Order: sequence, then C-alpha cells, then structure tokens
Amino acid sequence: MNPNFEKYLLKVTQSSASKEVEVIQSLWSGYGNISRYQLFDSSFETVVVKCIALGQSGEHPRGWNTSFSHNRKVKSYEVETYWYEHWSQRCPDNCRIPKFLGSFSEGNYQWIILEDLNTDFPLRKYNPNFSEIKVCLKWLANFHATFLNQKPTGLWEVGTYWNLETRPDEFEKIEHQELKSKAHLIDDLLNQCQYQTIVHGDAKLANFCFSENGKAVAAVDFQYVGGGCGMKDVAYFFGYCFSSSELEVHANELLDFYFLELKKAVELTDSNIDFKALEKEWRDLYPVACTDLTRFLLGWMPTHQKINRYNLGLVEVVLGRL
Repeated sequence: MNPNFEKYLLKVTQSSASKEVEVIQSLWSGYGNISRYQLFDSSFETVVVKCIALGQSGEHPRGWNTSFSHNRKVKSYEVETYWYEHWSQRCPDNCRIPKFLGSFSEGNYQWIILEDLNTDFPLRKYNPNFSEIKVCLKWLANFHATFLNQKPTGLWEVGTYWNLETRPDEFEKIEHQELKSKAHLIDDLLNQCQYQTIVHGDAKLANFCFSENGKAVAAVDFQYVGGGCGMKDVAYFFGYCFSSSELEVHANELLDFYFLELKKAVELTDSNIDFKALEKEWRDLYPVACTDLTRFLLGWMPTHQKINRYNLGLVEVVLGRL
C-alpha cells in the first residue's frame, strides 16, 4: 500500500493499523481495483477503498483504447470523487448510498474511502424477483425526486456513460443510417426536456446492493452521475433485468410503479412540481431513452442482448415521429 495513503486512511478512520483483506473487483479497462480493508482500533471494522490508476490503460475488453476514451474515464473518476465529496450527503435513507469517508490523491493514483455496505446490504442479485426489481425502481424514483431541477455542478452536464457527445468513436460505427442521422434530435429531446434531475448514469443490477430480506437496496458506482431525464436510468435498468418478451409483458406495469413511487417522493419534498406535467413528459420520453441507449449499443456492440425486438420496435416508433 502507498505509505502516504495508508497514513491518510488511518487518520480519517482513526485506526491504529489496516490490512487489505479482499479485492472485491477490478475496475473497467484496468484502471485500478476496489478492495476491502480491515481496520484495527477503529469504530469501523472494515471500509471499502476504490483505488484508481489514472495512467493510460490498454486493457479495454472491446478494444476502445483511444485517447478520447481514456480522457472520458479520467473525467469519470474526477466526477465520482466530486460526487462523494459535495453531493452524496444529500441522499436521504430512501436512496441509500455508501457514506463517504475521504479521498486522497498522489501522482496518477487516487483513492476513495467509503463505508462498507456489506454490514447492512450484503447481497447481490443476478436473477431478482419482481419485488426486488421494484425495490430498485423505488430507489431510482427517490433518487430522481431528491435531485429534481438541480444543476449538476461538478458532475457530468449530461449523465450516463452512453451520452452521445462523449461517444464519437461508437457513433461512427453505427450502420443504422436513419437512427444515426436522427441521433442528435433524440439527444436534444432528452437534454432539453423541461423536467431534469440527476441520473445515476449506470443503474445496472450489479450496482445495487440488497439487504438480507431483499426489501432495501443501496447503490454504488457514480462515475457517470449527472444531469438528465430520469427515464435514462429506468430504460437502462429495464434492459439489464428483462428479455424482450418480458419487457413486452411487464414494462408498462413497472413504469406505473416507478411513477407511483416518484409521485410519493416528490410530495415529500418542498418543491412546487407539477407532477402531472412531469409524468406526462417523462412517460413520453421513455421510448426516446430506450432508443438513445440502443443507438449507443449499435455502435459499441451490435450483438448485445439489449438490441432486441422490444427495443428495436421502440426505435421504429420514435424514428417515425421525428
């Protein structure tokens, strides 16, 4: 361990010693890892440390190793650090995230020290049931309600990792010419909608940590948090949880549930939001958000499972309206 970081870790956790006990996972494209540290003589038994190596990586699993790609990843870690330092404290318990304990940087290395969620949220779900999916949607609804109409200062101006402006290499690879020609119109519809919030930006199932009874979740990984329409998170989350046929059966019911929870959450805030107008705008933008995600996937990985009958059908509907 870097001795200066170790000194900082012991200071912020008021520990006498620390020990790395587990590498939880490697970061995408070889940019570091996430580890669990045991602490001694501290109020924290363990913490999670995200160690980021910002030097150029050549390990992208799909070969997207351009300087543009590298700079985007560097910015994503800067954004995540800023999120934890300046925004994360605003999240109430109904959209739980790990508590931020500190950050440290030296040279090309950066560390983020976080609460270990395994104490209260030890489970990861790969085949969630319907109620567990709803728990995640409730988290998203509360997160979006918390940050409605707030400017994403210090975050991505437009959240999500597939944002058109940040994906020129993938855009050039798109073979669907009509979608390619109208991609900027689709992007504008989402970016210029009246009701904006802060989106998680990578709301896949793997980034949700479940409680033992499956009735509560916390979310992690805020590299692509930023401004946008909440439907971007919902469309992306659906794509990770359901097949085409399942979406055809369940998408409308789950959208109804999301908006019911969003309404409850908005009513708990002191804002004067016209919820009927918000719901109408975002419901209309749901197929647009799905189309935007499909646009990215067609350039990034044309064989991806999320490019299915359901999403391609929405693409045709949206293109027919433009």
